[in-house]
Amino acid sequence: MLDYASFPDQRQALIKDHLQQTGRVVCVQLAKELNVSEHTIRRDLQELANQGVCKKVYGGAVINAQNDGSLVQRMVLNSDRKQLLAKACIPYFKEHAFIFIDSGSTNLAIASMIPHDLTLTVVTHTPAIAIALQSHQQCDVILLGGKISKQQGAAIGSCSLKQLQTMHFDLAVLGACAIDVEVGVSAFDVEDAQFKHAIVKQSNNVLIAVTEEKLSSVARHKVTALDAISVLITDAKKNDIKLAEFKDTELELVCTSE
Repeated sequence: MLDYASFPDQRQALIKDHLQQTGRVVCVQLAKELNVSEHTIRRDLQELANQGVCKKVYGGAVINAQNDGSLVQRMVLNSDRKQLLAKACIPYFKEHAFIFIDSGSTNLAIASMIPHDLTLTVVTHTPAIAIALQSHQQCDVILLGGKISKQQGAAIGSCSLKQLQTMHFDLAVLGACAIDVEVGVSAFDVEDAQFKHAIVKQSNNVLIAVTEEKLSSVARHKVTALDAISVLITDAKKNDIKLAEFKDTELELVCTSE
């Protein structure tokens, strides 16, 4: 049996593997498993945090979310999985609802799947989403204006924010770079995080649809606590270890995979 106390590189490699599998590690559990002190584990987590692998949180660490690039780049990633997520979202779109759809490649897939006979008003700050809804004759579209961020493919500046704050939504489909039970929803960009926070404040219900990789992970800027989210839809399998903590929350959890 390997003496992990004497081999810090191997110990940190094992911790990184745990993070990749579960998204979160706990100091007490790691110390017991590796037969080292909690102080040693905390030093390991600090080193991994310095490398950009994880973010230290109380009692342990959460893996850092991976930035997959601009909206254009993300549109071609995991397209089949995003279509399944989009299909699972449609029952939450009610007749005559006033809905905000945030930026994101999964949210673009959701907008494209909205039934053509459903009467809605959709507000978005993402031109690609507005264009996707143009053929929906029963859907009125309001596009918020301002400078378009190439990363988000959306207007997230002060101009669009002021427009957003005059509206109150029945439902918001929120984009999420990362989501964790304790940290909540987070984003890579500070302006994007601020805009998403404003969306949550203006909405009666908030739905998030994410691929499994975003679960139990964290990005640089906090958007909101988990208790502000009404529905979480994911393609993680029902027995996925990452889902365990989410099942103990009050949000509605929907899995598109068995």
